[in-house]
Amino acid sequence: MRRTLIAGNWKMNTDHAAAVALAEGVAKGSGDVENADLLVCPPSIYLESVGKALDGSPVALGAQNMYAQPNGAFTGEISAAMLTDVGAEYVILGHSERRNIMGETNAMVNEKTLAALEAGLVPIVCVGELLEQREGGKTGEVIAEQFAGSLASLTADQVTKIVIAYEPVWAIGTGKVATPEQAEEVHADLRRLLKESYNDEIADKVRILYGGSVKPSNAAELMSQPNVDGALVGGASLKPEDFLGIAKAV
Repeated sequence: MRRTLIAGNWKMNTDHAAAVALAEGVAKGSGDVENADLLVCPPSIYLESVGKALDGSPVALGAQNMYAQPNGAFTGEISAAMLTDVGAEYVILGHSERRNIMGETNAMVNEKTLAALEAGLVPIVCVGELLEQREGGKTGEVIAEQFAGSLASLTADQVTKIVIAYEPVWAIGTGKVATPEQAEEVHADLRRLLKESYNDEIADKVRILYGGSVKPSNAAELMSQPNVDGALVGGASLKPEDFLGIAKAV
């Protein structure tokens, strides 16, 4: 049975003191969470400090991005080895903000995914459609394209070591939330793509998270869907009580 994962994406928020305090708050309350794994992904500059604040707790540490190459003349980039060196276990890849603002392609996400796996990181590979694509009835097409491109050439063994996150772009930071039925429809579609690309056993192992304005007030209903295995939380992950409230709603 897939264990729920609640992941907090802090994005470009907090300063050093606030990041440490937030991590300490999550760590302190994590003992009250029994039915879910917890993960926080702070800005990369605070990874080491946040990792120390989480030490001894069950909360995992993750990064928000990485570069595919192991080293070299890539000013401003961070490698997978650098992330593991400061204790990161997960890395978010292909987030809609990276795709739509920074211009990352499926091929780039695929390259990063393979590099993350090689380094022993768990990639959280994000997919999701824009509002105009949903309104145009192209959600399934967009998701299938991102799935195929981002996970191209992954072996059956490799795909069992990733997490997929469905984040409808129109629901990120807007206050709009996909209905549980809308979320489940896409999650079930992703599960079907896994079965078609690999097999039923592998598809049943991969965790698929929902992301997009998840809050304590809507988490239980979203998480009750059979193919929704957790949440990638944005704004609500910046307050320990909200983030832990989502986890406790599982």
